[in-house]
Amino acid sequence: MTDRKVALITGASRGIGRRLAVTLAADGAAIVINYKKNADLADEVRKEVEQAGGQAITVAADVEQPEEIDRLFDAARDEYGRLDYFICNAAASSFKNIMDLGVHNLDRSYAMNVRAFVLGTQRAVKLMTGGGRIVALSSYGSIRAYPTYANLGAAKAAVEAWIRYMAVEFAPLGINVNGVNGGLIDSDSLEYFYNVPGMAPMDTVLRKIPKGRPGTLQEVADTIAFLLSPGSEYITGQTIVVDGGLSIVAPPFGEDLTPPLARPLAFGE
Repeated sequence: MTDRKVALITGASRGIGRRLAVTLAADGAAIVINYKKNADLADEVRKEVEQAGGQAITVAADVEQPEEIDRLFDAARDEYGRLDYFICNAAASSFKNIMDLGVHNLDRSYAMNVRAFVLGTQRAVKLMTGGGRIVALSSYGSIRAYPTYANLGAAKAAVEAWIRYMAVEFAPLGINVNGVNGGLIDSDSLEYFYNVPGMAPMDTVLRKIPKGRPGTLQEVADTIAFLLSPGSEYITGQTIVVDGGLSIVAPPFGEDLTPPLARPLAFGE
C-alpha cells in the first residue's frame, strides 16, 4: 500500500501514455506502466517517472487478450493494493476502406479498443475502493467520417458511448468516467496514419485547423491530468475534444477565401 495516487496507464511506453506518466509523476504519483513488447522503452519511462518524483512498475500485457488484462490488474493490486486512476490509452486498428476490411480487422479493433476498455474498467472499479477516475482516449474519427478510419472511428464512438453508461453506473461509487478526444496530435501514430499509401498529405489537413498546427502530447496529457484532478470533481460522462478546432470547421474553409474576405485579422478591429 502507498500514500501516493496510483495510476494504471495502458500503452504507456510511448506517445500520450508516456507523456502522461511523467506528468503525473511530477505530482508524486505511482504509475503502472503497461506495454506490449518493448521492455526497453517501458524501462526508459520508469526511469523518467522516478526522475520526475514518482514511482513506477512496468508490466508487459497485451490488452487485446482478456487473460493478460487480468494479469495487468493483478500486478497493480499486488504492488499497490488499490487504484486511483485508470487511463485506457492503448489502441490499434487497420486503416483501410470499408470494402477492404476483413473479419480479423473488425475483431481486432473491437478487442483492442472497446473490449479492453470495458474489461479494464471492470477490474479497475474493484480496486477503486475510495473512489477514482477513469479516462479513455478517443479520436475525432468518432464524430467525423474520413477515408480509411471507419474501423477505428466506429470503435472509438463505441468507447464514448460506454463512457456515458459507465459514468451513470459508477457515480454512486465516487468514480468519474470521462474521455479525451484528440485531433491531429504530433505523435508516432499521426506519422503512421499519414504514411498510409495513397493518404492525403498532412499539410492539406493542418491548413484547415483553426489553430494551424497539430496538438502536442503535453497538451493532451494536461487535459487528462485535469480530468484526474480535484478540479474536475463535478465532470463525468463527458468526452473533451482536444483538436485545435478541427472538428468544428466546415467548408467553405478560410484558406480557400479570396479578397476582400481573405485578409489578415488586425487587433482592435
